[in-house]
Amino acid sequence: MTSILYEHPLNERIRNYLKLEQLFAQVEECLTLDISLSHQVFFNALFAILDTLERNDIRGDLIKDLEKLEQNLVVWSKSPEIDNSALQDTLRETVALLSQLKSPSPQWLQLKDDKFLATLKQRFAMQGGSSSFDLPQLRFWLVQPEQQTREQQSEWLSLLENMYQALALILKFIRQRGTYQQINTNNGFFQESGDGLLLLRMKVPEGAEYYPTVSGNRIRYSIRFMCPCEQTGRKYCDLAIPFELARC
Repeated sequence: MTSILYEHPLNERIRNYLKLEQLFAQVEECLTLDISLSHQVFFNALFAILDTLERNDIRGDLIKDLEKLEQNLVVWSKSPEIDNSALQDTLRETVALLSQLKSPSPQWLQLKDDKFLATLKQRFAMQGGSSSFDLPQLRFWLVQPEQQTREQQSEWLSLLENMYQALALILKFIRQRGTYQQINTNNGFFQESGDGLLLLRMKVPEGAEYYPTVSGNRIRYSIRFMCPCEQTGRKYCDLAIPFELARC
């Protein structure tokens, strides 16, 4: 049966990771679309990535997580049940990313010095400030040959590539920590200890008329299922609801 996946972070670090993952997905998707139609999404996502990196020590968090992953990979390599070839590839990737992220001058900082992006970012931060009459330089950029604008987009994103690769690797291993278990609720509510957990992953059947909302943290969390409601926007779904849960 086809399912819909919902994820919920249990600390601020993972919240930032998931936020960045979604933003990176948006800018990558825009590379396949007509930039004259998708530029609002592209630049809004790009500027949100830069703001998130600037306001939070994402690089420091990724370095710590990569160092932990490197230590674990070394330990796992001693197990006879492990595919050592795949593990060694991941270990080399982890070491390479660590070396890149520990550089005293992160590549993504070059984007802050880009005069064209700086002008756009200032206007995009204002409500309706990205109109063509306010940003003729953006209009000029959009009518350049498609190959030229694509190359410029790829060049900007290449400066974020090591951050994206590190993020993807860390989230991959966090998600692999949990296996799905079938949970049956009597009244659309589930609660338990979250000791040591970082991320919850919930699957509900496609077409289900309800969705999960999560509150809590790594100590304790609760999942409450809600239904759409025309009068109040949403309402508590007090029904017996089965779902799958992975605790990562």
